[in-house]
Amino acid sequence: MAPMGAFITVDIGGTQIRAAAYPESGTQALAVRKTSTRAGHEKAFDRLVELIRSVFPRDGNVLSITVATAGPVDPQAGVIASAPNIPGWDNYPLRDKLEAAFHVPTHLGNDANLAALGEWRFGAAQGHAHLLYLTISTGIGGGVIVDNRLLLGARGLAAELGHLTVLPDGPVCSCGQRGHLEAVAAGPAIAAFVRDQLALGAVSSLGGASDLSARAVGQAAKQGDPLALRALARSGEYIGMALADFLAVFNPSIVIFGGGVSFSGELLLAPVRRSLGLRVMDQAYLEGLVITTAALGDNSGLLGGLALAHTLQPQVSA
Repeated sequence: MAPMGAFITVDIGGTQIRAAAYPESGTQALAVRKTSTRAGHEKAFDRLVELIRSVFPRDGNVLSITVATAGPVDPQAGVIASAPNIPGWDNYPLRDKLEAAFHVPTHLGNDANLAALGEWRFGAAQGHAHLLYLTISTGIGGGVIVDNRLLLGARGLAAELGHLTVLPDGPVCSCGQRGHLEAVAAGPAIAAFVRDQLALGAVSSLGGASDLSARAVGQAAKQGDPLALRALARSGEYIGMALADFLAVFNPSIVIFGGGVSFSGELLLAPVRRSLGLRVMDQAYLEGLVITTAALGDNSGLLGGLALAHTLQPQVSA
């Protein structure tokens, strides 16, 4: 009998890089380690290599390494087009560099795409063949599954759902364009709206906050703060506007919200539903539609990577 192998998955986040080793079957991690992301070109790669080595099984029997990272990724070429979390990683051949370091098959994926895949295989979307995933955090990312297959596009750049224009000539997005969904509804946009309203004289428990964040706004909203509730409602209105378009394009049976802003729950989702109901092309798109929050939490990138590894080795069972 051949020895059991392990899958290694990595999630490159804005503040930390996490790596995990999973058994050939199952989703209980054998080991999980993390390190600081910290900007820097080759030093970041060196830290990544050290981190992966720290979760390698003793027998060295690794079936594959899968990396989830933010930004545009070409999974076929194994190249990160640009990495917002690591300046300098532009057109970065991460797959080839990791394969040279470990001599193990390596796969790359956009973190939101892989989170969608993880929710489909292990999380809230089990049993659904058509899924739309939105992560609402510092930015807005997306992932789409159609007929049980992850939608990637010609170069793996599909489903950047946060970069739909909802407010022409609106605020500048992180990508440099104006009026994208991310620019008006992500965490920084929520905090910016509150700051602007406070400057105009709005009364709020957030008025004395020295470091205003979307998390603080969400907490204040849960305490009934009117301005915080307005800020979440505004974000939800724009998200619902975009979601109406997404339903017309993809016709999913389930929409899943992940990311830190989604932790506000119904304070965000109720405005999303109201806005969606007003703008959807036909009510038929809403029949049987499930709108919920992600089940995998902080492990979405790691388990999404595992889901991809399983998909590429179909004999593996969860």
